[in-house]
Amino acid sequence: MTRDEQRTSSTVRLTVAQAVVRFLANQWSERDGHRQKLFAGCFGIFGHGNVAGLGQALLQNELADGDQHLPYVLARNEQAMVHTSVGYARQKDRLQTWACTASVGPGSTNMLTGAALATINRIPVLLLPSGTFATRVSAPVLQELEQPYAADVTVNDAFRPLSKFFDRVSRPEQLPSALLGAMRVLTDPAETGAVTIALPQDVQAEAFDWPVELFAPRTWRVARPLPEAVDIADAAELIRSAKRPLVVAGGGVHYSGAEDALRAFCDATGIPVGESQAGKGSLPHGHPQEMGAIGSTGTTAANALAAEADVVIGIGTRWSDFTTASRTAFQHSTVRFVNINVARFDAGKHSGLPVVADAREALTALTGALEGYAVDDAYRERQATLWARWDAAVESAFHPPTDVTDRLADGLLTQGQVLGAVNELSDPRDVVLCAAGSMPGDIHKLWRVRDRKAYHVEYGYSCMGYEVPASIGVRLADESRDVFAMVGDGGYLMMPTELVTAVQERVKVIVVLVQNHGFHSIGSLSESLGSQRFGTRYRFRGEGSGRLDGDVLPVDLAANARSLGAHVIEVHSVDELHQAIKEAKAWPADGGPVVIHVETDPRVYSPDSASWWDVPVSQVSDLETTRTAYGEYLDHKAAQRPLTMPTGVPSPPESAP
Repeated sequence: MTRDEQRTSSTVRLTVAQAVVRFLANQWSERDGHRQKLFAGCFGIFGHGNVAGLGQALLQNELADGDQHLPYVLARNEQAMVHTSVGYARQKDRLQTWACTASVGPGSTNMLTGAALATINRIPVLLLPSGTFATRVSAPVLQELEQPYAADVTVNDAFRPLSKFFDRVSRPEQLPSALLGAMRVLTDPAETGAVTIALPQDVQAEAFDWPVELFAPRTWRVARPLPEAVDIADAAELIRSAKRPLVVAGGGVHYSGAEDALRAFCDATGIPVGESQAGKGSLPHGHPQEMGAIGSTGTTAANALAAEADVVIGIGTRWSDFTTASRTAFQHSTVRFVNINVARFDAGKHSGLPVVADAREALTALTGALEGYAVDDAYRERQATLWARWDAAVESAFHPPTDVTDRLADGLLTQGQVLGAVNELSDPRDVVLCAAGSMPGDIHKLWRVRDRKAYHVEYGYSCMGYEVPASIGVRLADESRDVFAMVGDGGYLMMPTELVTAVQERVKVIVVLVQNHGFHSIGSLSESLGSQRFGTRYRFRGEGSGRLDGDVLPVDLAANARSLGAHVIEVHSVDELHQAIKEAKAWPADGGPVVIHVETDPRVYSPDSASWWDVPVSQVSDLETTRTAYGEYLDHKAAQRPLTMPTGVPSPPESAP
């Protein structure tokens, strides 16, 4: 055989786009001996930048025989399809995800918000934005950005700061290294996030002779880094010195599958647990050490223990300002931190003792190192007392007394009643999903989680419009669970379009659409900051005032959802809400989306967290409301802590909180 014949037999001629599709279809991930396809499929919206490239390749793949199949799903909004991918990947514990293809210009830049959300939340998703001509033979082409200072800049460069990995394939020869680099980051639990490979539209359609081994099945093992023995020993010594230790459980508990290890740790030591938004459900409702949400949207139980804690053990948390109540949650004068995290970046925060390891492995080792240690009975009793008090407040929010319901306008419910009905009538394995507005805070505080994957609130980016598309991703990831997407009217209006995708794919999601005629959360925040709910209500502009203080807008969101193909149930009482939830639960699994429309009274609030969130107030103002709010802001600022106590020193003398 000649050298040319050998070269021919060991290569296959494909376009760049065809090579991308074939490669992605052959990627697998593995953890703990369980192997699964890394990509469940590809979401996309075609335009002139990708229809003849990735569009043609996905069509050819769909029509081909064999098991190298990459399913394609048509989305309605490019940002939304990234949200759907994120919802899917999170439900799959980051072991599987989707790819997303979009056309040049606005099609690709529409994915930027989704990219930021994925990276902030440490969720893997592969973005394939299309680019203008690499050859520049027809420049400037439709939707091309021209910059006089740099001819190689395109709108896709905006993905660079939002991605954990970025590459632009300007020549076919660059594709293998770009694809392999992307897979490395997508399957790295410490570095994962949005991964972007920009594909110019002419390069997508260009043919090349690829080595056949590029398309061989590849398995990417998702590692469980083991902790250093010396770090476990140091952490155990510090915890043994504590009188009132506290665990803060973050999303890393779930992604590691460390829930059983955390329960064993708490059973052995009696150390209580507060949970971040991503960590909610790390312990099931009813466990004696489960204190619920912590921080700005936390329970009074978890926040009271946080204020007294002398050692705080963070597990898989990135310590956002909501988790720390803007660094006011931990008030003990010598509080110190142990940070268990797979990412060294997060493990070093708050001058904590870093234990860089997989959460499950670190918890197992730490439980062994703490053998014989447990908190005293008085601390256990305080946990029980604080939790009983909070649980009673939750019950009152779910079933408000008559002095509250008598003040409601006809037909209106409280948000607490809506959440309580869904929580109590859904199955333990059903998933509640939310993102932005007032409901994420209320759900964080009030929801009683009964299954490790039953709580899904996106609060890293808190992106309005995440709810509907992400619920589709969660349902696609696990069709054995119903998904309740809780969304206010503000969030719904940002991204209702993916209801059409749910109709198209016959995906059953249950959207609970809470109508309160404005931005409830920001309205409340505005009022607390002295800005009088300005610009937060959906109202006509008043004829006399010229301001947005007229009558409520006649917007019919139930009709809107119905026009998009959803089955809509309108409710006006608690009894009707209960019946609607039961009807939605009984809806066929392939029946498409169900929307429950309910109006609530935004003037009735859920129990307060007795906590704070740092949002600056104008230092000077002509408004008395703003001046008053600024004085209150300064009072809260005085409680902020730098959290710089070193951990590598002997225990300081005991001091009162």
